Amino acid sequence: MAATRLELNLMRLLSRCEALAAERRDPEEWRLEKYVAALEDMLRELKKQSSKPAPELLNEYSRKVDFLKGLLEAEKLASSTEKALANQFLAPGRTPTTAKERTPATKTVHLQTKARCTGKMRSELLGTDPLAIDDSEKLHIRKRKGLESDEKQSAVELDAVLQHHQDMQEKLAEEMLSLARSLKNNTLAAQNVIKQDNQTLSHSLRMADQNFEKLKDESDRLEQHAKKSVNWLLWIMLIVVCFIFISMILFIRIFPKLK
Repeated sequence: MAATRLELNLMRLLSRCEALAAERRDPEEWRLEKYVAALEDMLRELKKQSSKPAPELLNEYSRKVDFLKGLLEAEKLASSTEKALANQFLAPGRTPTTAKERTPATKTVHLQTKARCTGKMRSELLGTDPLAIDDSEKLHIRKRKGLESDEKQSAVELDAVLQHHQDMQEKLAEEMLSLARSLKNNTLAAQNVIKQDNQTLSHSLRMADQNFEKLKDESDRLEQHAKKSVNWLLWIMLIVVCFIFISMILFIRIFPKLK
């Protein structure tokens, strides 16, 4: 499975942290601690992804991050004896972080840190210069110098990637804010239109009620008028029928039947 962008960023930052851990740092150096905190966040995000690496690889990443975190905590201890004891319990990585490494960088850092702590303990016991570097440590530093250019390049690429992600997040936040404003304006406009439509509908309903009442009154008047017309017509027809009947009787009496 191909490595995701987050995993590549994690590997680059891990390589950078291993390089910083191998160097002699000032007590006020803060970059390594911030980088390790960023590593922990990236590792948590990597574990949440659906396309996460194999469990063995995740365990190796966690092992290296825990080693760097423990190394920082050991450096904060007061005495060299406590530092040496704390370093004894650290577990470095088992595989190289990058393809250019022959041995795991965390293992080399572990050996170097143990040698440094042992040298400080020896210096404190013998009263010699605590800043003296033994031959094995100098040899390791010379080996590490050949990789400084690649590590610097990786650090620059990592900074560029992090800056790109930050820019993308800021751009996304601005777009979301613009969409929220547009949605608010559209909602207000729709609310005004709905309010006007409700007013128009209310007016139409009132007019319909008034017209219905008028139509009902006119219907009642027409019904009454129709009833009156029917009554007069009935009486007229009765009178006409009676008149015709009487006229026929008189005609028969006056003009008898011819023989």
